[in-house]
Amino acid sequence: MARIAVIGAGMGAMSAAARLAVAGHQVTVYERSATYGGALGRFERDGFAYDTGPALLHLPAVYRDLFVKTGRKPLEECVRMTQVDPASRHVFPDGTEVSLPNASRAGVVAALDAALGAGAGERWGEFLGRARDAWDRSRRPLLEEPLRDDWQVLGRDPYPAVRQRRLLRGPRLAGTVAEVGAQELADPRLGALFEGYALSYGLDPRNTPAGAALLPYMEQTFGSWYVRGGMRALAHAVYERCLARRVEFVFHAEVTRIVEKDGRAAGVELAPGASVGASTVVEADHVVAGTAPAALVDGELWGEDDVRPGGGGADAGTPSVPGRFTVLLALRGGRPDGTAHRTVVHSRAPGEEAGAVFSGRTAGRPTVTVLRPDDPTTRPDEGHEAVTVTATVAPQGPVDWTDAGLRERYADALVEAAGAAVPELRERLRWREIRTPSDTAARTGARGGSVPAPSLAGAGGRLLRPANSTRLPDLYLVGGEAHPGGGLAHAGMSGALVAGLIVEGADFRGSR
Repeated sequence: MARIAVIGAGMGAMSAAARLAVAGHQVTVYERSATYGGALGRFERDGFAYDTGPALLHLPAVYRDLFVKTGRKPLEECVRMTQVDPASRHVFPDGTEVSLPNASRAGVVAALDAALGAGAGERWGEFLGRARDAWDRSRRPLLEEPLRDDWQVLGRDPYPAVRQRRLLRGPRLAGTVAEVGAQELADPRLGALFEGYALSYGLDPRNTPAGAALLPYMEQTFGSWYVRGGMRALAHAVYERCLARRVEFVFHAEVTRIVEKDGRAAGVELAPGASVGASTVVEADHVVAGTAPAALVDGELWGEDDVRPGGGGADAGTPSVPGRFTVLLALRGGRPDGTAHRTVVHSRAPGEEAGAVFSGRTAGRPTVTVLRPDDPTTRPDEGHEAVTVTATVAPQGPVDWTDAGLRERYADALVEAAGAAVPELRERLRWREIRTPSDTAARTGARGGSVPAPSLAGAGGRLLRPANSTRLPDLYLVGGEAHPGGGLAHAGMSGALVAGLIVEGADFRGSR
C-alpha cells in the first residue's frame, strides 16, 4: 500500500483518488479552498441556483466507467441524468434559427435542411463523416493512452480535408476550423456553427486545426446530458464515492512545495495553518498534482523535446488561453413549455470576435450561450426562471475584469445578445450576478481565470497538454493542465490515466 498525496480536489484529481483508493492505496487530498469540485461551482441566492462552471456533460461513459470501477452503485443511481433534447438551438445573425436534436445525425441533417435550405444538412452530414474519421484516427492516442514519448506523431492533423481542385493552381485543402467553414461547409451559417464549437472550448477558429471537427462529432454522436441539481451534483457524487473508498480530504490546505528526496517526489509541504497536525511536511510515495506544479518544484519538469505547459513542444509559444464571462439572471415568469435548454446566439462577425478575444481585447458583439434548464431545484417556484448567459472572453491580465464599469458594460452586451433567445428578457429581470475570469482566478487559482481547452492533434502538437508523468519520478499530473486537456470528460480521462500509471507502472498502455 502506497501513500499518495493529491494536490487539489478538482474532478480529475478526485477521479484519480477514487481509483487509487480502490487499488488499495492510502490517498489524501489537499485542497486550498473550503470545498471540492474545482470548476464545478454553484451560486445560490433567493431560491435561485446556478452552475458557475460546465453545465452539460458530454461523453458520460467516462464517469459511468469511474463509478463501475470504484463501487457497486452505478452513476445513474447516484445522480439523475437526462438527455437534453433538443441538444441546442442556434440563432444566426440573419435571423435564421435551427434546433438540433440530441445524438441523432439523421435528425441533425433533416433539421439543417429544413432551416437553412436543401443541401445544408447533407454538407454537414458529410463533414461529420470526415469528423468521425478524425475521431477514429486520434481517439486512443489522444484520449485513452498516456502521451507517447514520440508525441510528435500527434502533430499531424487527423482530419481528411476535401481536396479541392483549382484552375491553373494546386489543389486546396482546408487546414483550420475557419477554412473548413469557408471551403467545405460553404454556408456561413454552417461555418458559424462549427466555429461556435471551437470558440466555446476556448479555441481560435482561425488557427485551430481542422481536427477540432471531433468536438461537434463527440457531442452530436454521444449526446448532451444534464444532471438534476446541476453539475455540482456530479461533483458531490464523485466526492461521496471518494469518501466511501476511504479517501481523506484536508480543506484549507494550500500546498506550497513538492518535497523532493533522492531525486523523486517524496511528499508535499503545506502553508502554515493547515489542519494536518504539528508538521507542515507530509511524506508520500507518490504525488498527484491537480494544479500546474512548475512553481512547486525546484527543477525542470520537462525536457527540450517534451510537451510543455500551454501546449506544444519546446519551441512552441504559450497561447493566450481565454476564460468565461458569465451573467446569472433571476427572471420573473415561468419557463415556457418547449423551451430549449441551450441556445447559442452567434456573433455577427465571428472572425472579429476571435480576433478580439485572442489578442486580449473584448469583443463588441460576442457569441453567447443561453442556458435555461428545466430543473425545479434551480428556481424558487414555477413563477420564476434561472437563466445563465456565458461568452468566451480574454483572460484576466490582458483585460482588467476587476474594473466594475467594464464588468457592467460587458454584462449589458451579453444580456442584449441573449434577448434573441429569451423574449422580454429585460422586463422579466429581477437581478443579475456577474462572474468574470478574475473571479475564476480567485476561486480556483487558474492563471488569469483561464479555462484550458481539450487536447487536439494537428498544428505540430501546439494544442497538446503535458504528459501525466513528469521527469521527476513519482510526480504525476491530472486535470485540465495535463493530458488530455480541459473539459469535464477529459478531466475524468486524466484521472483514469494517472491511476493506471501508478498502479500498473511502465506496463500501462491506456484505458480499456
